[in-house]
Amino acid sequence: MSTQEKDTLHMLAIFHYVIAGLIALIACIPLIHFTIGISLTAGAIAGEEPVLGMVGTIFTLIASLIILIGWGTAFFIFQAGQNLDKQVKYQFCMIGAGVLCIFMPLGTILGVFTLVTLQDESVKAIFKSNETNTSSSSSLDTAQQNEN
Repeated sequence: MSTQEKDTLHMLAIFHYVIAGLIALIACIPLIHFTIGISLTAGAIAGEEPVLGMVGTIFTLIASLIILIGWGTAFFIFQAGQNLDKQVKYQFCMIGAGVLCIFMPLGTILGVFTLVTLQDESVKAIFKSNETNTSSSSSLDTAQQNEN
């Protein structure tokens, strides 16, 4: 287990955190549409026009959906970064790197670099050793709890 691979995984994790923050920030842009939609639905802007109230409801629903998808994706990428930092859940990190490829250009660069790094045999060995350490320590904890 080389410290160089662990340092690389740590740097990748930091970049995952940064990209997750950017995704969450960009996902806040539809808050403008959400606010306008709420105003139209409540009648603050539309007055007595029922059609504008319906448009406001559609604005609100679509903006809410976009915001939730963006924040959920940001949380997913953040979790993938945490798993990279801890060197656990190899498949989760691979899927997170694949999802990052959607967000051009920075996410694509980070996603491809993460995928290439995760394909290295020494990195796979680090993940495998951490998975076995985690499962053996959890089985020891369970055995100790059963003794008490």
